[in-house]
Amino acid sequence: MSSLPATTDFPVRALGGPTALFEYGGLRFLTDPTFDAPGDYARPGGPVLTKTAPATATPADLGGVDVVLLSHDEHPDNLDTSGRALLPGTPLTLTTPGGGERLRESLGDKVRGLADWESVELDRPGGGTVTVTGVPALHGPGPREQVEAFTGQVVGFVLTGEGLPTVYVSGDNASLDAVREIAGRFGPVDTAVLFAGAPRFPVLFDNQVIVLDSAMAAEAARILGARRVVPVHYDSWAHFTEGREQLAAAFTAAGLADRLDWGKGA
Repeated sequence: MSSLPATTDFPVRALGGPTALFEYGGLRFLTDPTFDAPGDYARPGGPVLTKTAPATATPADLGGVDVVLLSHDEHPDNLDTSGRALLPGTPLTLTTPGGGERLRESLGDKVRGLADWESVELDRPGGGTVTVTGVPALHGPGPREQVEAFTGQVVGFVLTGEGLPTVYVSGDNASLDAVREIAGRFGPVDTAVLFAGAPRFPVLFDNQVIVLDSAMAAEAARILGARRVVPVHYDSWAHFTEGREQLAAAFTAAGLADRLDWGKGA
């Protein structure tokens, strides 16, 4: 099996919102697929979410995806109609335990829910395996049972493999305590794909952020010892209250500006 030094870069393409595409260990991974057009999107019992910009690619542009890393299936800014249409043609979708149950009717054995610290091994095309481990994520401030009652389950992912860099995909996580747990098991991390944007809703948690804000993202990078950070989930939706400018300022203030990669990789 060929191996790569742990510090070898691999391109990450940020496609808008929470959606990013990268190849790792010979497999092509896509995070939280969202390709619908700009407009207003509602879900039962939740606020209307307004998409303000299109994705920078269409599903047809992707050139094939082996694995979708779906942090959660219940919010249209993380899985929209176009994203759902992509899943049946993808060999494997990894998501929350609850999401795995909800999607099983349409996807069968092409979906698997991962509990915290549960792993799955994926065969690499050239031999060997990639291990994907589900890791904790909380979509809001406070204890898990209180947060999940309002915003649902979310899962993050850590990718590892012999001779490969360690990759963390945070999902919609607002908990630095969760990041500390992950760093304790897997740190230092080579590449962290951090969902940020500081989304807030007056009706949820007294308007506190439900995903990392920019300063928290910089602190997460420090905790993880991340050599590279690819921010996602900070553009293309009206409920994100902090964007690229705030992220750049926060990482500069933390002395970590050189870690930022804006995901323009091929």
